[in-house]
Amino acid sequence: MFYNLLNYPTETIFPERDSDLEAILSDYQPDLFLVCELNNETGADNLLTITQNAIRPEYAMANFVTNSSDDLTGDNNELQNMLYYDSTKFILENQTEITTLVRDFNHYKLKLNTVNQEFDPIILDVIVCHLKAATGPSNENIRFQMVQDLVAYLDTLPEDSHIILGGDLNLYSAFESAFQELLDVTNHITFADPPNRVGVWSNNLDFLDVFTQSTRTMSNLGGAAGGFDDRFDFILTSENMLNNADLYYVEDSYQVFGNNNNPDCYNRAINSGDCSGPEFSLAIRQSLHNFSDHLPVTLTLETPQLLSISEIDQKTAFSLNKTLILNGTIQIQHKNTAIQEFKIINQLGQVVHIFSADASGNTTANLNFLTSGVYTLVVPSSSNKVIKFILSN
Repeated sequence: MFYNLLNYPTETIFPERDSDLEAILSDYQPDLFLVCELNNETGADNLLTITQNAIRPEYAMANFVTNSSDDLTGDNNELQNMLYYDSTKFILENQTEITTLVRDFNHYKLKLNTVNQEFDPIILDVIVCHLKAATGPSNENIRFQMVQDLVAYLDTLPEDSHIILGGDLNLYSAFESAFQELLDVTNHITFADPPNRVGVWSNNLDFLDVFTQSTRTMSNLGGAAGGFDDRFDFILTSENMLNNADLYYVEDSYQVFGNNNNPDCYNRAINSGDCSGPEFSLAIRQSLHNFSDHLPVTLTLETPQLLSISEIDQKTAFSLNKTLILNGTIQIQHKNTAIQEFKIINQLGQVVHIFSADASGNTTANLNFLTSGVYTLVVPSSSNKVIKFILSN
């Protein structure tokens, strides 16, 4: 999910914005949360708490870094980008800033927390941005220059990199030079628009399904007030992610969260009855209206590799007490009592131990006979659910 936060946390017209955001995140449950218009480090820390409450306690955030500039006059450094992520699924390897004339691009290099990450790692490069706003040739040219700076930086990355670019691009048309530069097939890395909705978006009902702004019609609520009529917010992927075998975009998964694609919603506030529909309720649309003048953009990525995740909730087949693992004994508390057996696999992919599951839902096995190292616990009767652990005898 990418979301323009509308000057969070300094914008206080709606005092319950934290609750609104928690409702939004609780509903969608993103694994990656990319944001712009984050004002300060206090806001960044608040957002981390919200994601941990709304999604899962293991949520983490990148290092907070201020932009080198965020406008052409005062250099106020009040519009920052940030990445939040589910640390059970992603590992933040490093991050850097790509300096531009107006606001920096932020690059976060993530590694998927897969079972085979040591031998066959999957890297996802996440870039978050906020291009210059407003109409007119001068602003279009600034957006173009910013994208040129990004393209020059991407020339330093491997050509087969998996990249997503999430941002408020402030584009009124796909024919602006900035967007054309991103999609240029002669570039070292070419971007694609996953829903393939390329055209003149602004005030064009043909593109209603990808409209993201404005959620509001009243001018005293902060942010833009023009009603629902523009596509400013995007998640683009590197072109290879449309057909890549390791990490790929799931076809038809691109969605503007809160957009019911209702033609009556044109130029209306998103909490209006004119914006109703079967997918997004009035309660969610009210939270979206109150929190920001933009709607979030979402998509789904998939990998065929197994993730090394321990889920500790009602959807879980089992959980592990890792303290006992370190002492040479593994204790498995599995809510699913239909599980029949467990397998232990070494780093070479060899099955080194099989033991039966206890029908009580509490299974203990002694692993002292194994040498110290990294192993994987597999539950064959639970869709090959796996957990990676370290054994220290």
